[in-house]
Amino acid sequence: MDATIKPIRPNKQPETRPAELDPAEFLAAAVRADQPRPARAEAEAAVKTLLAYIGENTEREGLLDTPRRVVEAFDELYQGYHQCPAEVLDRTFGETAGYDDFVLVRDIEFTSQCEHHMMPFYGKAHIAYTPVERVVGLSKLARLTDIFARRLQTQEHLTAQIAAAIDEVLKPRGVAVLIEAEHTCMSVRGVAKHGASTFTSRFTGMFRDNPAEQARFLSLVRGLQR
Repeated sequence: MDATIKPIRPNKQPETRPAELDPAEFLAAAVRADQPRPARAEAEAAVKTLLAYIGENTEREGLLDTPRRVVEAFDELYQGYHQCPAEVLDRTFGETAGYDDFVLVRDIEFTSQCEHHMMPFYGKAHIAYTPVERVVGLSKLARLTDIFARRLQTQEHLTAQIAAAIDEVLKPRGVAVLIEAEHTCMSVRGVAKHGASTFTSRFTGMFRDNPAEQARFLSLVRGLQR
């Protein structure tokens, strides 16, 4: 008697949704005005300690002002901690003549710092949202990207924060965010694979629920790159 082999039915996986972020991560400045912080002199002393750790002579002429310069660079590179994402998206415009398709801003260049090694990663963000009656100024999406990028980050977290902020403040029908970046913690140290790109994406609303809208977004992003 021949045995009958029945196909194994995979267990149906429950529908999943992206994990919710704490609004404090994407709506307010990351540093409160009353939050205790080391003095600038302490920060400069810490830089001097690191220079000594790598074997440098901290008293040689070329390094005398390096601690000050590094702290000043930190003030610039990490200014996103003191900026409020919600305020950037606060002003909207209602004269859209009933426009009901998505708005896409592509090739938003950014540089951020990896929170694991404090080394730069850089690339481009492509952001789309489908407005409900009101739109935000196009430059605001670039400013929003810079606020989150100018903090210690992972690319995954950066992608999620941008999407969550737009979704929460503008309340559109959907948001799509695609980020492509090169990480120097991978290209100049460790495996040292220069030119390797990392892609991350986040979709909400109609982009999450409608594969055709995802595909149209990706087609516009990729098609215009050719």
